[in-house]
Amino acid sequence: MRPGWGKCGLGFAFLVFTGISTAANHLVTVGLGDDNNPIYVFSPADLTIDVGDTVTFRSTGGALGPHNVHADDDSFRCSFGCDGDGRNGNGNPHLFWEVTLPFDQVGTIPYRCDAHAAMGMRGVIRVVQGSGPSGTVPITSAFTGAWYDPNQPGHGIFIEVLSDTQMLAWWFTFTPTGQQTWFGNVGAIDGDTATIRALSAQGGRWIPNFDPTHVTQPEWGTLTFKFTDCNHGRVDFSDTVPGYGQGRMDLTRLTQPAGLSCP
Repeated sequence: MRPGWGKCGLGFAFLVFTGISTAANHLVTVGLGDDNNPIYVFSPADLTIDVGDTVTFRSTGGALGPHNVHADDDSFRCSFGCDGDGRNGNGNPHLFWEVTLPFDQVGTIPYRCDAHAAMGMRGVIRVVQGSGPSGTVPITSAFTGAWYDPNQPGHGIFIEVLSDTQMLAWWFTFTPTGQQTWFGNVGAIDGDTATIRALSAQGGRWIPNFDPTHVTQPEWGTLTFKFTDCNHGRVDFSDTVPGYGQGRMDLTRLTQPAGLSCP
């Protein structure tokens, strides 16, 4: 049995795509939950960005602190301000704080909350050199299949290109706190871009206890797909449901239906 998405048994044997360069700001939430149920995580904890992008770290404040963000290589240490800018990066348990940092060099920067690193409150920023938007290609039926990021085994996206310039995409993944979840929808294709307002089904139960009257489909957020060739692309995401934040995942083809071939 080869490793795959959870227990699906789908294998991983593809190259890593380096991404499409569009200067952007990405949000990382520092701490989740509330005063009665603090969750010591960064969300998203693993973020891939392009050279020149910025990351905004935003603390939820209150009793969830004291949090800070401290790079393992000491390139930044921030909370209510950063070391070296006239303040310091010590965590503060009573203040909401926000700091935006630029990332101008390719590299991988692990970071932590000093107070809660032993509890697993760690993250990583992966800075890659993008290929530029001119490298994208039109989305056709050839892009139907299963897609994933080889650096993030265990979850991925099923894509089906439909008639009338529509695309279906469902992301089978996990919540910021580790429960299984999925979200997706059908959205419009505009040349080299597909935009999907994702929904997340809730309220279902396993057979024989399924009751359709209990099922709801609240909006999850927005998924935007672009591809550089028939086997590589990216999805940019921005949540409506708090906790997921915004960012991107590089995509590599995992499966291709019989009868379809890359142009």
